[in-house]
Amino acid sequence: MLEFALACLFLLITPGPGVLSVAGVGSGFGYRAGFSYLWGLCAGNFLVGMAVATGLAAIIFSIPYVRVTLLVGSVAYLTWLAAKIALSGSRVAFAAPSHAPGFRDGIALQVINPKAYAVNTALFTGFAFLPASYPAEVLTKVIILNAFWIPIHFLWLGAGVKIKQLDLPARAQRAINMLMALAMLLVVGIALLAEFG
Repeated sequence: MLEFALACLFLLITPGPGVLSVAGVGSGFGYRAGFSYLWGLCAGNFLVGMAVATGLAAIIFSIPYVRVTLLVGSVAYLTWLAAKIALSGSRVAFAAPSHAPGFRDGIALQVINPKAYAVNTALFTGFAFLPASYPAEVLTKVIILNAFWIPIHFLWLGAGVKIKQLDLPARAQRAINMLMALAMLLVVGIALLAEFG
């Protein structure tokens, strides 16, 4: 179980689309919108985790055209998010839409987030510590995973809000935008490499 907890920590502290986007929502819209979006990410991550734990994700991804369709959709969406970050001018946020991203947007991102599937697959299919009761093991893993997942995402939300409060010079804000966008594109590149490399 200790190995599982350490794996959770190390897999979750690396930035992915979820944490980068929650920081962007916090920076662009503040805590209130950020909380709604974060809980959507949490719900979406739970759905992905259950799809992996029950084998549903394996069945879906075993169908070649479904797998490619989901990959193309996730790459397109993550690239669009990266472009929004990079092109958001002097603001440290995704380009401001007419409304703040909310709960449904958080769920949608996690459902197409390649890192969510990779992390959940590693965690739920590995680290068996209760072989006599798989349901008890899954429940324990969900609790341990969320003990890391939720605070880490709240920290990223707080960092995004803090960046907004700093009122940085436009040049520094653009540099942060570019770094966030590059990180998102790196995630897209890793997803493509894993699929076609």
